[in-house]
Amino acid sequence: MGLSTHVLDTAAGRPAAGVPVRLEHHQGGGPRWRVIASGVTDTDGRIAGLPLTEPGSWRLIFDTRSCSAFFPEVTITFVVADPAEHHHVPLLLAPFGYSTYRGS
Repeated sequence: MGLSTHVLDTAAGRPAAGVPVRLEHHQGGGPRWRVIASGVTDTDGRIAGLPLTEPGSWRLIFDTRSCSAFFPEVTITFVVADPAEHHHVPLLLAPFGYSTYRGS
């Protein structure tokens, strides 16, 4: 079913549009990551339809320098057991912190 993400600027109280995001999959046996897809958040701060092709370790890398002076980049690493399930990984940005969770 794939992966979606959503970036919210909690200081501004609105979605973070125009944030570049890269999806990478870990290639076993060392520190090798392969870029699978990339995109930019839309006006609602969302990217949908990112491909999860196999189980394993994945990461989303958000280029947040346009909406955070303190965190120019945020990396969220997560494990996918069943790539047939939909995964939603939102990022909530604050001036000096961020949070994430597995959404629906």
